[in-house]
This record gives sequence, C-alpha cells and structure tokens, in this order.
Amino acid sequence: MRGFGVFCKKEMTELLRTYRVFLLGAVALIFGILSPLIAKLTPWLMEQYADSFREQGIIVGEVTVTAKDSWTQFDKNFFIVLIVGVAIFSGSYVNEYAKGTLIPLVTKGLTRTGVVLSKLLMQLLTWTVYFGVTFGITWGYTAYFWDTSAVKNTLWMALFFWLMGVFLLAALAFFSSFLNSAIQVLLGVGGVYVLLTMLGMIKSIESLLPTYLMSSAALLTGEKTPGDFAAAAGIAGAASVVLAILAVLITRRRRL
Repeated sequence: MRGFGVFCKKEMTELLRTYRVFLLGAVALIFGILSPLIAKLTPWLMEQYADSFREQGIIVGEVTVTAKDSWTQFDKNFFIVLIVGVAIFSGSYVNEYAKGTLIPLVTKGLTRTGVVLSKLLMQLLTWTVYFGVTFGITWGYTAYFWDTSAVKNTLWMALFFWLMGVFLLAALAFFSSFLNSAIQVLLGVGGVYVLLTMLGMIKSIESLLPTYLMSSAALLTGEKTPGDFAAAAGIAGAASVVLAILAVLITRRRRL
C-alpha cells in the first residue's frame, strides 16, 4: 500500500512537471467560458452580418438566446474536451515502458497491479477535476446570464458525459497494456469509439452502447429522461471495470 501511495505521488509530480495539469486547466477554462460566450454573442454576430445575409436574400429576424443555447453549445464542445483529455494521457503508460522507469520501482516492491491502478486512479481524479471545472464554469455563467428554470437534468447530463470519459480512460489503460506508442494507443481508443458509433446506427442496440451517453444533452429539454440512459451507463461502468482488470492482467505478463 505504501508503494501504491508513492507511485500516486509520482504521478501527480509528473503531471505538474510536464505541465499537463496546467494544459488541462487552460482547456477547461477556455471551453467552460466558450459555451455561454458563444451563445451570448450570437445575437450580436447575427446583427453584424445581417446586411451580408440580406444581400443574399436571407432575412434574419430577431434572435433570442436562452440558457438552453448555452448548454447546447456545451454539448457541441464536449467532444473536443473529451479528446483533449484522452490525448493528454495517451502516452502515460507507454512512456514508462519506453524509458524503463518502472523497473526500479517494481524491484523495490511496487506491484504491476499497483502501477496500473495508481495511474488509472490519478487519471480519473484529474479527469473529474478537469471536467468539473469546465462544467462548473459553464453552469455559473449560464445561470448568471439567463433564467435556467426551463433547463432540466443538467447534473444528469454531466454525470453521463463524465462516465463516457471514464470509459475511454479505462480503454486507454487496456490498450496501453500491450501497445508500444501513444499513437497506437490513441488509434486503439479511437477505433473503439468509431466502432461503437457505427454499431449505434443499429436502433435496436443504440441505447445499450456507451456512446449513447454522448446524446444525453436531450435531457435538457425533457425529450429524454435519465432512465433512458440507465442501460448505457450501466454497461459503460461495467465495461470500464472489465477493461481495467484486463489491463492489470496483461501488464502482469508484460516485459518491462
């Protein structure tokens, strides 16, 4: 257990030393502000380009922006937030193998299980803070600028978006257990996402797939209820656990 704590501390130090935590913080701030900002500026932008639209025969009426528009923009930005988070961590495991930095730690008593779990734990904590800051800033500015009483289930939407990130980090740990470069790991995780997206075109299984969580913005208008995402959330959670276990089992056999 002591070795596990030491490695967690090492991971946090590595996040700070490589400035990844600051990069994630900057991205969280930018996209947290960007969603309500774009919504707030939309009427002004439409007004600025009204003459240009009119010359093309397009008449733009008065544009009314609500809290829903801010959250809709958040939904559109989330994919980028997710990709940045996964990309930042893509080389976390494989760099350790390439540099041989795990060998002295393992010889001193740190188990390979501890290596995987401590890395995954620190990534999950970082993802939680990173996503929480993005969501919190958007929520704060949206509540400041607009009446949010008509917007429903924002916390449920956030939970499902967060869980999608957890699933992809577990997939990252799995692919990192047997692949040798960050690019390969990213391609593996991306391949899983694309495959699930393609399977989502089959309506009979769409609501069972983890990628279905990406459509949880439909909760905001009441078009869907949290219960509609229960199966996808349960499967995403279970799949995350299975992927983490497989990552541990494969890493135990991997040559350092």
